[in-house]
Amino acid sequence: MSTTTPEATRTPGARPAPPRRRHRDDTRLALLFILPASVGLLVFLVWPLITGLYYSFTEYAILTPAQWVGLENYRAMLTDPVFWKSLRVTVLYVLINIGVQTVVALLIAVLMQRLTRSTWLRSIVLAPYLVSNVVAAIVFLWMLDSQLGIVNIALQAIGFDPVSFWASETWVIPTVALVNVWRHMGYTALLLFAGLQSIPEQLYEAARTEGAGEWQLFRRITLPLLRPILALVLIMSIIGSFQVFDTISVTTQGGPSDASKVLQMYIYENAFAQYQFGYASALSVALLVILVIITFAQYFLSRAGESDLD
Repeated sequence: MSTTTPEATRTPGARPAPPRRRHRDDTRLALLFILPASVGLLVFLVWPLITGLYYSFTEYAILTPAQWVGLENYRAMLTDPVFWKSLRVTVLYVLINIGVQTVVALLIAVLMQRLTRSTWLRSIVLAPYLVSNVVAAIVFLWMLDSQLGIVNIALQAIGFDPVSFWASETWVIPTVALVNVWRHMGYTALLLFAGLQSIPEQLYEAARTEGAGEWQLFRRITLPLLRPILALVLIMSIIGSFQVFDTISVTTQGGPSDASKVLQMYIYENAFAQYQFGYASALSVALLVILVIITFAQYFLSRAGESDLD
């Protein structure tokens, strides 16, 4: 019996097959790359979360050891009128900020989609987001000053009385909200603009041939197909709005008469002004629970994980 060797069966003139490479396991390399981010996550997020949850059940003032008090901080929180007022102020701020910001950002995104896709225009729209919250707050603090601010000077020039934007209980929260709308609307608009790029142009062309106007295109095509991106933007914006702090810290410090004392400001005062870190931790846990509930409710109610393009 003759044995056929691989050399005998190889086609004349054909190149020899390259040697099979040994499969390399990149698990160790992948773990090495994610190690810095994992350490940062554990040190700056997971560990503070665990310690904050622990301290929320204690009476802790830094200079003295933490004493376990169980649910006492949470009972005190439920009967704390300042907590409930700060929560109402925070919800009012979130409603104004999210409502105005979403509408304005959506309008800007649609106009950029319809009229121009210039990179320069996108840079101009994004420019306010590059300004820090503290700088933006200081600039608007000067501009809206009741005596020397350019806005009130302009109002007086056209016959109106000056408005105490920062000292009025009625105006202070809308003013803070509009300052943050100015800073974040460009970033939100670009996120929505990116979502608009995923909507096929053929759908608009087919609707126009049927005689649909711009409003009908927006209501029947743009809004339904933009829903997943819009839901994601709303979730991110609501989480960020509930954590507003720096703008109020620079401008009003929670005044006048606690009219702008949002929940983050109240947490800060308890922790670093009154040194009640246990109670401040309980307030922080309450804020976390509120955000988790709102996020999950909004995610499922808006069907953010589904797309009408499928």
